[in-house]
Amino acid sequence: MRGRLELLGLAAAVLLIGTFLFSFFRGVGDRRPTEDPISAEPEETTVRDPPPVEGRVRVEVLNGSGRTGLARAATDALRGAGFDVVYFGNAAARADTSVVLARSTDDTGARAVASVLGIRDVRTEPDSTLLLEVTVVLGGDRN
Repeated sequence: MRGRLELLGLAAAVLLIGTFLFSFFRGVGDRRPTEDPISAEPEETTVRDPPPVEGRVRVEVLNGSGRTGLARAATDALRGAGFDVVYFGNAAARADTSVVLARSTDDTGARAVASVLGIRDVRTEPDSTLLLEVTVVLGGDRN
């Protein structure tokens, strides 16, 4: 009896693993490219080259739009422009419009980040507990 139970358990495990592998590889093949709003043609007011910034600018990117992958796309654009994105993820709440927050009284880095992403709203909201210079909140206007 014990031998049959072991064989049945082994068959169930093999079936489960096979099903998982099938669904995984099928899902990889179903990915379709989507338009990336970060790399889309910028608006006329967007500055293509960010203003020069001295030193390292640490940035966090928060997705408040509800659109999957937006924080990752913005992170890639910022890293490509030389910024140090130390965190990206979802915002605590939804945001209607995108904003770049300077986390110190010097907003030079925030303005440079806004320039790369084409975000017009730059605010100074110092927060020394964050250990970074800039927070980007991506809003529904990025959909």
